[in-house]
Amino acid sequence: MDTAMTTLRWLHIAAGTVALFVAPGAMLTMKGGLAHRRWGKVYFWAMALVAASAIVLGLWRPNIFLALLALFSFYMAFSGYRSLFRKRPAQRPEAIDWIAALVTLAASAALVVLGLVRPGPAWQRVGIVPVVFGVLGLVLAGLDLAKFVRPPEDRHAWWFAHMGGMLGSYIATVSAFSVVNFTFLPTTVRWLWPTVIGTPLITLWIVYYKLSFRRRAGAPAEVATSR
Repeated sequence: MDTAMTTLRWLHIAAGTVALFVAPGAMLTMKGGLAHRRWGKVYFWAMALVAASAIVLGLWRPNIFLALLALFSFYMAFSGYRSLFRKRPAQRPEAIDWIAALVTLAASAALVVLGLVRPGPAWQRVGIVPVVFGVLGLVLAGLDLAKFVRPPEDRHAWWFAHMGGMLGSYIATVSAFSVVNFTFLPTTVRWLWPTVIGTPLITLWIVYYKLSFRRRAGAPAEVATSR
């Protein structure tokens, strides 16, 4: 069993390393292009392996915090990936989308509760980190469920959901790298600085695309008016 878990741990590290270095390839290539799709798929499946191995390792140790965090982190990548299958209003969420969102909602609620109760040393060491990630998970999963019930009218909503989910999951990847390697930082800072810095940057990037799409949509009308 120890050999199997050691092998799984190395697979976890290898998949995390792939995700860490592959994601920028998807970010920097033309959106929707062949290279973007290829890098994105490699990143998604690397994140899937990271999450699966983390859940198994977390349950084996046991480290429930790690297992719950893996669910939350992968859900962002999953949600971002699945948004590609709902580009048109007729494309409704499937059972797997509902199940994933509800499981993440439950896991995030558990993170908040256990983060507040702090039932053991492992929870005490990470301070407010579980609460912060749990609240984020509740918000993200809750928003997705709301969109499942009432799909947004913006025809580019899938684009923004894809960006937010994929980039949000990359924050989780950077956070894991930080926790392992930036030991000179306080524990809470090691966990949360990628979220504090990355979230505003993602928001600005999404706003940039929203404004860009609006300008493109308004251009023909402006030309017609000028004539």
